[in-house]
Parts: sequence; structure tokens; C-alpha cells
Amino acid sequence: MVISILGCGWLGLPLADTLIRQNHKIKGSTTTESKVDELRSHSIEPYLLKLTPQVSTPSTAEGFWETDVLVLNIPPGRKRDNVVDFHIKQIQSVVSQLKDSSVRHLVFISSTSVYPSNPGLVRESDVIPGNAARLSGNALLKAEELLMNANGFLTTVLRFGGLYGGDRHPAKYMAGRKELRRASAPVNLIHRDDCIAIITQIIEENITGEIFNAVSDGHPTRKEYYTKAAKALGLEPPTFKDRNEQGDRNYKIVSNAKLKEQLNYTFLHPFPSAG
Repeated sequence: MVISILGCGWLGLPLADTLIRQNHKIKGSTTTESKVDELRSHSIEPYLLKLTPQVSTPSTAEGFWETDVLVLNIPPGRKRDNVVDFHIKQIQSVVSQLKDSSVRHLVFISSTSVYPSNPGLVRESDVIPGNAARLSGNALLKAEELLMNANGFLTTVLRFGGLYGGDRHPAKYMAGRKELRRASAPVNLIHRDDCIAIITQIIEENITGEIFNAVSDGHPTRKEYYTKAAKALGLEPPTFKDRNEQGDRNYKIVSNAKLKEQLNYTFLHPFPSAG
């Protein structure tokens, strides 16, 4: 197949490498000219493309949209005041590009931030429009709806938990911090290796019209996980408040049952680790 990846960064680039090894032709986008040669060195057909929020691209990049599958990996910026409006305009701009294209399947990389902060086990149907834990979650939820209802192509939504792997690890950002809250709240994480394997299976098996949570099986507490991970990385462990706070009880565990059942998927990293 010909597969276009919009966003060849920390996740998109190794995903492209994996798909190329499986003999797919990969087209990849970047927002900076300096990265064009890097993509080419990976045997990726490079395209310079920006969403500002409209698609801004040279005429030479029109071929990016001539593809069988599009992997859309453009997370909304958390610091933007108008994050919801801006992200929806980005998605609408992409949809307009696809109206006359050959794309038949779109894989949208979403996030478990679409869920509210309510405690308990959350499944794919447990969303409340406009009531996500963060504004970026509200933006993603609207983007999911827009893409699932679009005409001309079929969409699969993957709601990834906290991403780690390679040179990215959440423990690095928590190391050495003091008196952190929510010590007993569980973590919902997923390793990049599993993200790539899941996306690849979705494409290979042409699984469309579905929304999946994608998080590891294990959900250690924040205190347990970040302490062990920091030590494994040779970093100063964070400290947590000892008292049982109300916030500790307002936790959620994201269910991966649908993904495992429908894809018959076994996680490569079932329990969150330090690497």
C-alpha cells in the first residue's frame, strides 16, 4: 500500500520505518525544510506541509494526499487559548484535502485525555462532549466526531494513553520534584513499540469505523511507578504527600478490553517500565 503519515516525529518516524520494512511505500510530512533530507534518508518520500490551521503547502506537495491510507498524528497544542477552535479548523482543512483524493482509510491518533476526570473504569463509550479532563481533550473529541462522520473515507480512532519509550520517559519530568499530589492514583501509559504495532495491525487488517483505547495492561500507582522509573534511569525520585487526599480517589483506569478482544492483541510492554 501507499501510506501517508502526517506528522513524522517521535512516533511517526519509527512507524514509517516499520511500515517500510513491510514493503509499503511511505509518504511523510514535516513542517521544517531541514528535516526533508532526514525523511529521505529513511526512504520516506518527504513533503513540506503545515496546518496553520489551513493546509499550507507548496504545489509540489499535492502528491502527499494521493495515498491509500493516511495516519493523522497532529495533537492539539495545550498552551493555545483557542485550542479547540484551532484544532477543529486543522482537521476540517485536512478533510477538505481528502474530498478528491484516493484516501480510503484514515487512522486518527487521539488520546485518553478525551475522558472526564470522573473516577472508575472508563471504556470507549464513556465520553461526555465538552467535559474532557483538558481543553485538548475536548478538541480531540470534536475532531474524532468530525472524522468519523466524514464522507469519502473510513476512520479508525486510537486513543493512546501517556506515551513513553526511546528517549521519552515521563519519569524524567517528575524526577526530583517534591510533595506531589495523587500518590495512589493509577497511571495509564503505553510504550511506543505497542503504538506502532497497533497502528500497523489496524492498517494491515483494514479495521475501520472503530474507536479503541490503547493503554498497557498494568496500572501502578503514581508513587510506585515514578519512584521505580526514576531510580532505574539513575534520577532523583520524586516525593509524594503522605496524607490521603481527595484527589487520590478521583482516579480513572482506562480499559483496553475492546482492543485486546477485537484485535486479539497482546502487549509487547504489558506493564509500564522505565524504558
